[in-house]
Amino acid sequence: MVNVIGLGYIGLPTALMMASHGIEVVGTDYNKELVATLNAGRTTFKEDGLDELFADALKSGIKFTTEYQVTDTYIVSVPTPYDKFSKKVDAGYVVSAIKSVMEICPIGATVVIESTVSPGTIDKYVRPAIEANGFVIGKDINLVHAPERIIPGNMVYELLHNDRTVGADDKEIGEKIKKLYASFCQGEIVVTDIRTAEMTKVVENTFRAVNIAFANELAKICRHDNMDVYEIIKICNMHPRVNILQPGPGVGGHCISVDPWFLVGDYPSLAKVIDESMKTNDGMPDFVLNRIYEIMQENGLKDVKKVGLYGLTYKENVDDMRESPTLQLLESQERHLADPLKVYDPFIDADVVSGQYHDLDKFLEDIDMVVIMVKHNEIRENMDKLKGKIILDCHNICNIPGVYHI
Repeated sequence: MVNVIGLGYIGLPTALMMASHGIEVVGTDYNKELVATLNAGRTTFKEDGLDELFADALKSGIKFTTEYQVTDTYIVSVPTPYDKFSKKVDAGYVVSAIKSVMEICPIGATVVIESTVSPGTIDKYVRPAIEANGFVIGKDINLVHAPERIIPGNMVYELLHNDRTVGADDKEIGEKIKKLYASFCQGEIVVTDIRTAEMTKVVENTFRAVNIAFANELAKICRHDNMDVYEIIKICNMHPRVNILQPGPGVGGHCISVDPWFLVGDYPSLAKVIDESMKTNDGMPDFVLNRIYEIMQENGLKDVKKVGLYGLTYKENVDDMRESPTLQLLESQERHLADPLKVYDPFIDADVVSGQYHDLDKFLEDIDMVVIMVKHNEIRENMDKLKGKIILDCHNICNIPGVYHI
């Protein structure tokens, strides 16, 4: 039996996928309300294919509880935020989970850390937490790192098809865990050492962050001299060895906006390009806010309450708001002491910010200027409703004449 610790955006899909492929699974989370929701037969976030996977897992007997289980295999999938001052990983949730596992696990158990951590985190924090209980790693407890590699909006497909990395002290244990993931994963699974596994996951997200930053910096340069960044990128990408990404209003989520900071925090004198790239991405919400004020002034629009932000999530067609550029922009605007901007997102049912709407038509009726922060399918399919509005399109998806861009 596998005990999956942490039933959030990564732990829950992982638990469901294993259960639906014949593995006996118990999911554990300290959040009583979350566990109660799952036990009531409802998922806790929106994701393509998740409800169907949930139904399959329930038929296979998956269980959800707040209690840790006595078993031979644990998968720890809890949050790993970073300290915004030091830029270092906050391993507190992982260490807490490990301590709880150590209280009940039998000799010979294998603990798999799925949470993304910076290189050396397991050596620095996890091993001591295990050894503090008198366990000898490699003899009493086996330790593995198997970082996830999926993205909200396509989790179910990517869990099945993406390649994976398994890092282990003992190759035999690594192969055992590889076999566990191979019960559902159709991609290649590479077995390596733990520190390499730690580094590869962080580097993957850092590569993406740096490339996004290049596109965002290019947008700022082109805005400065009134050039069309999208036309420039389109032409440059005709080169067979050039693939520039598209600029946007910022970077959110719990991977690209967080993981690269681990390297900056651990290697401050070496990670110079990464540091500047993250600052560029983090500065985009402020850049968009300044564009809003510029466009308002150009159009004689003086009332900020007539400006609306479309989208609260960090990416399209998901309900995940973690580190969302819109939330960053709103936080920045609050510091300017201006009236709050209006906000709408079809994926967010709860009231999470002031000035929030839950109906697209009512939202558009009450504003003169719309800022497309997220390219949900809904806005793509309703472009005709934007006619007559001042539009700041942060993703270059609107073909209405006179639209503004970042």
